[in-house]
Order: sequence, then structure tokens, then C-alpha cells
Amino acid sequence: MDWFAAQPAPLQALMAGIFTWGVTALGAAGVFLAKRPSQKLLDIMLGFAGGVMIAASYWSLLAPAIEISEELGYPGWLPPLIGFLAGGGSLRLLDMVMPHLHPAMAETHPDGPPSTLRRTTLLVLAITLHNIPEGLAVGVAFGAIGMLPQATVAGAVALALGMGLQNFPEGLAVSMPLRREGLTRTRSFFYGQLSAIVEPIFAFLGALLVYIARPLLPYALAFAAGAMIFVVVEETVPESQASGNGDLATTGFLIGFAVMMVLDVALG
Repeated sequence: MDWFAAQPAPLQALMAGIFTWGVTALGAAGVFLAKRPSQKLLDIMLGFAGGVMIAASYWSLLAPAIEISEELGYPGWLPPLIGFLAGGGSLRLLDMVMPHLHPAMAETHPDGPPSTLRRTTLLVLAITLHNIPEGLAVGVAFGAIGMLPQATVAGAVALALGMGLQNFPEGLAVSMPLRREGLTRTRSFFYGQLSAIVEPIFAFLGALLVYIARPLLPYALAFAAGAMIFVVVEETVPESQASGNGDLATTGFLIGFAVMMVLDVALG
């Protein structure tokens, strides 16, 4: 940990992003299991992922954004409000311009503009698109270290750990539909883990941005929070509820929220 703490924030963020990518790959490797996990288990795991993301959005992103805004002399609510709406709006804009197909929508038409892309490509694009804010969240958390007393290496590591935990079901949630679309297990795994390649990239970019431009930090933190909440409301929660296991998925959500809250408060 001492060696890790001594590294520049962008490098720390890159390593953390590689970790979250690796956990996605571990989840995607579930496609090699002889028996497909039960739908109930998948829905609990998706609910858990949503709970982690909502908790991280507040404790790791919005709350620090408010504190930093006040320290910089801004109204405490203004930069978080701007960043939050910009984050959600950016994901909505990407949804509109990029054709994609949500795993829970396997029998419906793709979102976004008309496209001749294969269904498997559209499935991967959907998960890739929604992994961007997770990478940004990890990146800005590491970029904030040293700029705010509450922003510590342990806190950023806790966020990366939480993102990693919720990436496991995400990896499984993309590789399994690809397998049902007729891809081999190897190709399903490959595309499943590939959907998270954006996480180390955007983790590095997010940390680099706030590392060189401190006044942008509260906006960047809130931007990542808005983008993540958009993903949870637009995809993660609806998918966890789509198969009739709503109570189990909600229980998973509560557990995920509690786990991320404990990680952030205890380590951050």
C-alpha cells in the first residue's frame, strides 16, 4: 500500500481501473461454467451492483463535491448541480447517438439511431457505454487525493473495490446474453471483458483532468455521480426487476448499498 500511495494519482487511477476491468473479466468468465447461474442469482447480483453505484455516487462523489465547492468559495450546491446534470445528460446524449441493445431487451429493437450492426455488437456497446462513468468515478476519486482532507488513498481504493464488486455481475450480464445469441463461450468471454476496457482509460483521464485543474474537481466528481445514477435508473435496476424477481433484486440492492456505505465510511 505504501508503494501504491507514493505513485502519482493518474497512475494510481490507471492501476485501479485495470483492477475493475479484471473483475469484469472474472465475471464474464462465468460463461465457461457448465451450468448457467440461476436468474434469481443474476437479479440479486444486478441489484447489488445498483446499490453499490448509488451509495458510491453520494459518499464518494457528491458529498466531497459539495465540500470542495465550499472550500473553493462557490455556493456548495452549484458545481455539484451543474456536474450532476451534465453527467446524466451526457449519458442520455450518448444513448441517443450510439445504437445499442440492453441485455434485458434481447427481443426488442435497439435503442439509438437505426443501425445495421449485429445484435452481439449492440449488446457489447450498451455495456461499454455504461462502463464509462465507473472509470471516471474511480479516476476523479484518485485525482482528489491531497486536495481535500477527506480524500485519501484508502477512500479511493474503497471506491475502486466497490466498483470492482459490482463489475462482477456486469461481466456475467453481458457474456451470458452473448452466449444465448450463438457466440462460442470463448468469444462471449472475450467481448464480455472487452466491454470494460474503457474503465482504465477513463480512470486515467479523469484523474489526469482533476490532477492538473483543481477547480474542475467538484464538477468532475458530480459529473461521474450523475452519469452513474443515470446508468442505475435506466438500466441496472430495470434489468434486475425484469424477470419477476423484484423482491430478491431489491434485497440485493440494499445489501450493495450497505456494503459500499461501510467501505466508504470505514476506509474513507
